[in-house]
Amino acid sequence: MNTHPPSSQMAESKSIKVFREIVDSGRPLTYIKSTEEQRIACLLCEAAQRFFDPPAQVWTWSLTEGMRHSNGITAGDESLDARKALDFIAAYQGPALFQLKDFHEPLRESADIRRRVRDLYEICFDRGKFVVISSAVHLIPEELNRTIAYVELNAPDLSELVAFLRDEAAVITAAGGSVDTTDATLTQLSRALQGLTLDEARHAIRRAVAASEKHLGAESLPVLYEEKRLMVNRIGMIEYVADGTPIDRIGGLEIMKRWLMERRHLFQLRDSISAEIVPKGVLVMGISGCGKSLSVKAVASCFELPLYRINMSEIFSGRHGKPEAAFVEACRMLEQIAPAVVWFDEIEMGITSAESSGEQGRIFAFFLTWMQEKASGLFVAATANRIDLLPAEMIRKGRFDEVFFVDLPLDEERVEIFRIHLQRRGIDSQHFNLERLNRLTKGWTGAEVEQCVISALTAARLEDRDASDDDLLHAAGKIVPLSKTMKEQVDHIRSWAFNRAVRASPSEFRP
Repeated sequence: MNTHPPSSQMAESKSIKVFREIVDSGRPLTYIKSTEEQRIACLLCEAAQRFFDPPAQVWTWSLTEGMRHSNGITAGDESLDARKALDFIAAYQGPALFQLKDFHEPLRESADIRRRVRDLYEICFDRGKFVVISSAVHLIPEELNRTIAYVELNAPDLSELVAFLRDEAAVITAAGGSVDTTDATLTQLSRALQGLTLDEARHAIRRAVAASEKHLGAESLPVLYEEKRLMVNRIGMIEYVADGTPIDRIGGLEIMKRWLMERRHLFQLRDSISAEIVPKGVLVMGISGCGKSLSVKAVASCFELPLYRINMSEIFSGRHGKPEAAFVEACRMLEQIAPAVVWFDEIEMGITSAESSGEQGRIFAFFLTWMQEKASGLFVAATANRIDLLPAEMIRKGRFDEVFFVDLPLDEERVEIFRIHLQRRGIDSQHFNLERLNRLTKGWTGAEVEQCVISALTAARLEDRDASDDDLLHAAGKIVPLSKTMKEQVDHIRSWAFNRAVRASPSEFRP
């Protein structure tokens, strides 16, 4: 028997490499944790063809169907019994791969089964026979810990999803549909599906085809992202943020916008450039209402990626177990659904080093390590109102690529924000003399500008007429800005940011 692959190797996904390593290492017993039984079965069939010469046989066992060959032949009703299934493997002649579905239950319940599995190690070793136990839970008895190789099968990677999409494209085309099968489009669609199981990806694809008159292409991306939203909503700790904001809908902040556009190109090249220069994330601090959250949504739009927000309130609620474990689970989930932008809102309130030995301290320590080692397809966008409350370890270079300070908008920026909010509501800003508002609105935040526009339009609508300059001036006269009501706090934030953060706007900083 020759267990080396044929000379004409195909491009290998990470998943098939798992099975190559199993065969090459000669480990006869492997426990794979995964919910994707069918995917494991397909990977076993591929491994049998690629890593054995001649190809090995593939058998699958379950408590309901017994031992079945990949061609449909059964080993008889007696193979429904777990012990007899093991005896079948022991007596089998020739190279073969055996998948035992949910075999953790027989292992847990019977000392006889545990002993027989240990026997199989010697019986199968160096005979080309490999036993793979597949289960959705990790449950290996202590006696078998050093005998069985343990593997967690991650979500399909990009190359596996591209191959899967090509198979689905053939099915869709045969059914009278059409698929854009250019390499660029298939890669784009595959990135949108990353993090989903193959079954979930199939449902998402068919839903997208049904929604667009039997066509699958780049325009199907929103439907595919919707499947991801359903997935992350199930765990409750991650929120999919759908309302992206185009970067040109943000008034001012020219330095930060230019920085994002430059890093966008590097991020898109992440698979072909050194990991050291792939952007990791950005921390946006500033005064409440000045556009930090809007900036994060613009990051997602600029990078053409879905945006997910970590819900720290849910993590600390206790509904998902201990906060530390829940936070780790949420971060691992995000790595599976990469590429994406991850939003940590008001990070200073959720992740601190208050007590290094306590729960929050351990979450903080994990976050620092995760920021250094996370998947390159994740871009972290964090916002903070009080960055002075964050420990130095978090804001040092290497965690975030840049720390931006979003200050109170200056004169020209406020005019631009007024124009944007009027245009968003279908009103031509050319009909207004917005320069008249500059002196009256000095020290305002972007949120206060928006509220002024809303108040002016409301007053005009109540009188069943179009809004005018006088409506804006009247509404502006009623607003007391945050820079006055919370003057001391605002001044403190602005003073702290001086020489500690990069201004998001090019104008001179005036603390």
